[in-house]
Amino acid sequence: MGKLVWGLAGVVVVTAVAGTLWLTRSVETPDYTLDLSDGAFELRRYPALVVASVTRPGARDTAVRAAFGPLANYIFAKERGGEKIAMTAPVTQVAPDGKIAMTAPVTQEPSTDGWTVSFIMPSGLSLDDLPAPAGDVRLAEIPPRRMAALRFSGQWSDANFEAATNRVMAWIEDRGLTAVGPVEYAYYNDPFTPPFLRRNEVMVEVEG
Repeated sequence: MGKLVWGLAGVVVVTAVAGTLWLTRSVETPDYTLDLSDGAFELRRYPALVVASVTRPGARDTAVRAAFGPLANYIFAKERGGEKIAMTAPVTQVAPDGKIAMTAPVTQEPSTDGWTVSFIMPSGLSLDDLPAPAGDVRLAEIPPRRMAALRFSGQWSDANFEAATNRVMAWIEDRGLTAVGPVEYAYYNDPFTPPFLRRNEVMVEVEG
């Protein structure tokens, strides 16, 4: 009986790993040029990106969940006409005041009204190519940026993101770089992905 239970558990783990790897490889992520790689830290140059965003109040995890619905409705053409838009990763998030008290792959940027959560649109689509959104979903183009990033796995907890934020800010200082933007959280996987398989990132725009 014990061997059977462990065997079934192994099948579940293998299936979860295979499903996660397939999903990760099948979803587009933004291209970037790598300026520097230092273990889990990277210094990246991103091109201009088009995003669909909504702003929601509340705690970090509450805001992400509340924002996901309207953004998903937009890309899957649930509340508008036209074709569906391919899902991409990551989703990103930024604290309401642009600071991280405990701060996207959806994206989140500072707002006095709450957390701004964004889906990055597929490459090759400009603002003119995208259908008009419904409700309070809005479209915008983010100009090219140079980003310091720290990649890590684990649960989406405030403690984990706070620790990663402290690490990336210390790395920026050690490298003699200057942060010029708020800290962004980046979520690359769905909630069903086991924490040890998740790709999470904390990113900060730096000069240059």
